[in-house]
Amino acid sequence: MTNEMSRREMLKLGLLGAAGLALNPSKSLWAETPPPAATARSVIQIWMWGGPCHLDTFDPKPAAGRDFCGPLNEPIPTNVDGTRICQLLPELAKQADKYSIIRSMTHGVNSHETASYIAQTGRKSGRLVYPSAGAVVSLFKGYDHGYKGIVPPYIVLTTLQGRFSESGFLGQRYKPFATGGDPNRTPFAVDGIVSQDITDERQVSRRALLGKLDTLGKAIPGDPQLEQHDRAGQKAYDLMFGDMRRLFDLEQEKAEMRDRYGRNTFGQSCLAARRLVEAGVPYITINYAGWDTHKQHFETMNRKLPEMDKAMATLLLDLAERGLLDSTIVWWGGEFGRTPKVQWEAPWNGGRGHHGACYASMVAGGGFKGGQVVGASTPDGMEVDDRPVYPRDLIRSIYERLGIDPEGTLPNPRGMDVRILPEKEEGEDSGGRLKELL
Repeated sequence: MTNEMSRREMLKLGLLGAAGLALNPSKSLWAETPPPAATARSVIQIWMWGGPCHLDTFDPKPAAGRDFCGPLNEPIPTNVDGTRICQLLPELAKQADKYSIIRSMTHGVNSHETASYIAQTGRKSGRLVYPSAGAVVSLFKGYDHGYKGIVPPYIVLTTLQGRFSESGFLGQRYKPFATGGDPNRTPFAVDGIVSQDITDERQVSRRALLGKLDTLGKAIPGDPQLEQHDRAGQKAYDLMFGDMRRLFDLEQEKAEMRDRYGRNTFGQSCLAARRLVEAGVPYITINYAGWDTHKQHFETMNRKLPEMDKAMATLLLDLAERGLLDSTIVWWGGEFGRTPKVQWEAPWNGGRGHHGACYASMVAGGGFKGGQVVGASTPDGMEVDDRPVYPRDLIRSIYERLGIDPEGTLPNPRGMDVRILPEKEEGEDSGGRLKELL
């Protein structure tokens, strides 16, 4: 129990001391129009770990034929005139007025590690390992800037990505807290809070026995070191049975609500994310694995797309009904897309490879317009046909929605003048602010 408390305390205390936002007076590519007023307070990033196929989600291409669309050749209309999405996403089709689709994402990289780094930092290269968007939000929206939450300001449900260091040169204090466990199990065994192997009754009896055996504390009342030890133990106990425990306890929700999200790990992760938003957590990432579909792609889509559809549609509707969508950005996407042309031959047997030349993302809430489609891919989905959008364009627009100046600077170990996001003169591509969604 003491070790777990120390870990949690270090997570929380380590996030203190963030540097203030420093404005860079240099002229920006983005200065063609002033940034919009900040309206967002939280981000839920649905990270499609492995890379989802744009043709089989938000950019269907039935006219391209079987070698491109496979059996998913009947896209369905949404509640936004003229916008169609994959036939396995009927619930999201009903909520299309709440989100916008970017069909022209691009960076041209096909390796997981590099593409993940670009997609989450907005940078292709540099002399430093740059922090992810979650770490930057943790820096500028965390404890040193008014956050008073009972959990760290950057949470990952449930495992770290492992492709790169999310905190980059900002260091361990801005590394996300990964919950571990499975929110679809009872109890949701959050790392350091709930143990799957020891019942609550046994934890309580252990504490009671420890209190009876604590003869030293009774013999030296008022000793400052012993009092500090007692306070630390009480904090650990509060983590295990107090407000933090209740925050992650999905049994607090009605069974009907849990059913709406879907009784699976992703569905319950979306529900947990909504609860974290209600608690004021600035940045939540759901690492949604299983999208690296090199083999038997369509068999996987038949399982996973309905699961995704139900949970994401419920999340958007639930946030809207609670008055939280206007202040919460929901960002869906992965490190790249999948090859539009299906690899029918063995050993792939209908698989799709990595494809960074063109892919899709989705964004909702937090002041972004809904019901829009930005950009377009070619008729076969292979390339961007109109309005290229690079990862840094999307990340920059998200920062502005949160009130983070993308031209501000980041503290770094070398004392360099490092901007939150790069300018074009630093060798990075850009399509500019997502004005269509603001």
